[in-house]
Amino acid sequence: MGDNPIRPPAAREGADGQARIEIAGLTKRYLTPKGETFTAIRDVTLTIEPGQFCSIVGPTGCGKSTTLAQVSGLEKPSAGSVKVGGNVVDGVTDGVSYMFQADALFPWKSVLSNVMMGPTLVGMPKREATELARDWLRRVGLAGFEDRYPHQLSGGMRKRVAMAAALINNPRILLMDEPFGALDVQTKAIMQNELLQLWEELRPSVLFITHDLDEAVALSDRVVIMTSSPGSVKDVFDIDLPRPRGNVQQIRHEQRFIELQGQIWESLKDEVTRAYARTAGAA
Repeated sequence: MGDNPIRPPAAREGADGQARIEIAGLTKRYLTPKGETFTAIRDVTLTIEPGQFCSIVGPTGCGKSTTLAQVSGLEKPSAGSVKVGGNVVDGVTDGVSYMFQADALFPWKSVLSNVMMGPTLVGMPKREATELARDWLRRVGLAGFEDRYPHQLSGGMRKRVAMAAALINNPRILLMDEPFGALDVQTKAIMQNELLQLWEELRPSVLFITHDLDEAVALSDRVVIMTSSPGSVKDVFDIDLPRPRGNVQQIRHEQRFIELQGQIWESLKDEVTRAYARTAGAA
């Protein structure tokens, strides 16, 4: 295991300036049902380098998902800007895949049809899209399940389908909003290992939202701590654990992992405590 492993051609081609995410002074305000202004995030400034795996951690309601929505182009900022590949995001961003916490699968479509949607939408002939989707289902351990429907799968299997659907178009940027949050501990560990393996092959830039600090440290190159609402960047920690990481369950027992987790928690715990006190007071 080395710090600079040789990457496959697809990874080297993806790791260019087109995969850089630049967030500058990002602010997002909403109107509440009462007509009041609510500031979800304020002056968020952050750069994710091409091919970098960056996790954002913070208390509930700090604007983590709001930040992702601005990067994807699903929402427009109230102030500041987001650039992807040097271009200001103004509408849905090309070359970006989004993996949500909830299963974003079409329940009336088979597993195979769900996964081949991406290539089909970009104009790939049906035969080629079918072959590619079958290959991706094999890569995520679901060969033989092509004709099943989402309701016939376990939660972990549905996440594998969602992961295949998110990665099949070889995105330059992968946005992940607590994708494994609803899984049991054992399935979550398996999915984390599979994600790392696939990311090592493709090397998209990843912006990963999680409440799980251990998950953030085990997966990431950088961990960003956001303040309680309104969210802003409090600290950024570089994770110097060597890659490829291997089994996330084993990583958690390494001394350097324990040191990093402790350092980051010192920054995070004040924000979690502050957010809890605010919601408890409101209740």
